[in-house]
Amino acid sequence: MVAQMMNEILNWIEINPMSATWIGLFLFFVSVFIRDISQKKHTIQRNFPIVGRLRYFLEMIGPELRQYWVANDKEERPFDRTERSWIYATAKGQNNNFGFGTTEIQYEPGYPIIKHKAFPYPESKSYVHNSDPSCIPCLKVIGPHRKFPYRPYSIVNISAMSFGSLGKNAVLALNRGARDSGAYHNTGEGGLSHYHMEGADIVWQIGTGYFGARDHSGKFNLDVLKEKVGKNACVKMIEIKLSQGAKPGKGGILPAKKVNAEIAAIRHVEEGKDCISPNSHSEFTNVKELVQFIETIANGTGLPVGIKSAVGEIEFWQELAEEMKRTSQGPDFITIDGGEGGTGAAPLTYADHVSLPFKIGFQRVYTLFQKEGLSEKIVWIGSGKLGFPDRAVVAIAMGCDLINIAREAMLSIGCIQAQKCHTDHCPAGVATQNWWLQRGVDPGLKGKRAAKYIQGFRKELLSLAHSCGYEHPGQFTGQDIEISMGMNRYQTLEGLLGYKRDEVKFTKLQDYTVFPKRQA
Repeated sequence: MVAQMMNEILNWIEINPMSATWIGLFLFFVSVFIRDISQKKHTIQRNFPIVGRLRYFLEMIGPELRQYWVANDKEERPFDRTERSWIYATAKGQNNNFGFGTTEIQYEPGYPIIKHKAFPYPESKSYVHNSDPSCIPCLKVIGPHRKFPYRPYSIVNISAMSFGSLGKNAVLALNRGARDSGAYHNTGEGGLSHYHMEGADIVWQIGTGYFGARDHSGKFNLDVLKEKVGKNACVKMIEIKLSQGAKPGKGGILPAKKVNAEIAAIRHVEEGKDCISPNSHSEFTNVKELVQFIETIANGTGLPVGIKSAVGEIEFWQELAEEMKRTSQGPDFITIDGGEGGTGAAPLTYADHVSLPFKIGFQRVYTLFQKEGLSEKIVWIGSGKLGFPDRAVVAIAMGCDLINIAREAMLSIGCIQAQKCHTDHCPAGVATQNWWLQRGVDPGLKGKRAAKYIQGFRKELLSLAHSCGYEHPGQFTGQDIEISMGMNRYQTLEGLLGYKRDEVKFTKLQDYTVFPKRQA
């Protein structure tokens, strides 16, 4: 009897598809209506059944709606539409110029002006290395006293973003982009994966979890690190992460649903369980132990070793400088991450209120090492929303030798700033492990865009340097930049920050294109 009734219903649906559809929709909305008015969890849905659900849907797509329909070109944060448009156009090799003059308020406090020279450096004299007109090598060799010293080919490089936080296609695209542009690629604290093996130089970041370089109990294991470094000549440096701008002093969590068999094997953790980074290192608890840990890794691997940190209390940095001066040991490079940084998901208070902004933090640390006579011996890396030529110039004029970029690199491979990095539902397929969403990121195409973005970035940096009479951007000083102090008041960056960066003893660009090779 039931079977006969079902057959009759199916036959009627087949004969009357439109009527069946309307009846189906009616029944669906009736069921939703009943559910909404009977539930007690959501007030809006209870008071406004069915229609109230629109609120949550609109809230969910709010960032996308604002950036495309509501906000003007300069209103959005953290990157406004003009900034994103420049990155997208540069990554696609399109015209990234803007017409009809600036839309910036040039008298707004903090606004930088780069001072050009009456007699620019002739572009006709520019040295082109290896047929790459965008090549800008680092002016310093990192770890010259280590077994395998390293001079980066590019002063613009890809900052720390872990596989796990980013999907495999995004990591592949960034690595290929770094390879094709000559930049290095920082692994992030998630460790070294085979997606980092597309040919780019690698900086292996070691965080508090020691992922990929730990034993079964979660303790750091030097033998594991040495074995992997020995097998992978692409690894050029080791970076010990003390903290990051997004959430300094707080460990990260990769949710259990993201910890699949592949990520578990790479990180040396259990599959299907939350992967928790402690908020502090277990291998050292003070400055002396940190320096000893750095030397242990450097002696074990032969690689330059540095540290990455956001800046909070200054006493740590003072003690580190004093210990380095006393022992002639310590980090070969220091990465200063500003509070503006933010690829890592973080509690709101940490993102907004913990750690100093880049310019303030860098100035305080750099001047401490200057006073101890150590700043010239260290390679300084700036990080924290520096992925635009004007900001990079300011960072270099302050004393940075290299620039690390993260979110801007994500934008170059398709990120739309949906701000859903922490949900595993990134609509652009960049910051997710969802297989369907990830398929939207084609590593081949997006890798080329990442490379074009980095090369376009460097070309504009070179152009700015030439306009100011320099052959290399590393020659910029605080006298070359003026900062608005309000209406009709400007002050040099040097005067504002109260120090001069170390003098750059520059000769000619081709003298810095000798890159030490890592030999067995």
